[in-house]
Amino acid sequence: MDNDTSQSQEIIDIEYFKKIDLRIGIVKYAEKIPGSKKLLRLLVDIGSEVRQIVAGLAEWYRPEDLVGKQVVIVTNLKPKKIMNYESQGMLLATCNGEKPLLITVEGVAKPGSKIC
Repeated sequence: MDNDTSQSQEIIDIEYFKKIDLRIGIVKYAEKIPGSKKLLRLLVDIGSEVRQIVAGLAEWYRPEDLVGKQVVIVTNLKPKKIMNYESQGMLLATCNGEKPLLITVEGVAKPGSKIC
């Protein structure tokens, strides 16, 4: 994961950014994907539905440590098949050295709350 903010980075306007639907989700279930060292399958409650998200976090997070966490997800990302599992969104995270750190919220937010 790259922290480069060089001039090659594309600059977008606010209207483009508004197209990205960021919501609060609560991880209801997590498990390692059989046959993968890196992938976890998460079921995330986003208020109106529960989404399946495949995330490359297994090297750093145990599934049971993610259950109950409030996370920020991109909900309008095109679904993608990963190892025969459909990922229906993306968790937001950053890196602290080598470990991804999940983007969470302070306090308790309602599942499905829009990030604005």
